[in-house]
Amino acid sequence: MENLDTVDISILRILQKDGRISNSALAEAVNLSQSACSRRVDILEKKGAIKGYQARLSHRALGHKMMVIVHISLSGQFAKTLKEFEAAVKRCPNVLVCYLMSGEYDYILRVAAKDLEDYEHIHRDWLSSLPHVVKINSSFALREIIERPNVGLT
Repeated sequence: MENLDTVDISILRILQKDGRISNSALAEAVNLSQSACSRRVDILEKKGAIKGYQARLSHRALGHKMMVIVHISLSGQFAKTLKEFEAAVKRCPNVLVCYLMSGEYDYILRVAAKDLEDYEHIHRDWLSSLPHVVKINSSFALREIIERPNVGLT
């Protein structure tokens, strides 16, 4: 997003830390009137700099104690193959992130599971049944070091 001034960056930085901040507190923090601040936030939303607001849930607190990184190879990278795979993977409730990749694997997924038995179920009933999958390679995260919801703003 070019054309972001220092006030926009300040607004984004504050909202990144506290998406529930009131407009009046945000306006005071960036030294704007409440109406000017509200207009700025609306513009940032319309430009796509702000994609949305949501609560960040703890997977661990909700019983999903395992994070699995899954590498998937497909039978080919034809447009129809990719489209069918992507439509199907979006229906998998435990898949948190899915990236189309360059390199050895076609996709990398981050999958939440309660335990090894739960992941076996996810692997058998969801991942193995995705269209055009020819190889699945799973790695189990031992410990989370960093999870940033956003990149740092300069």
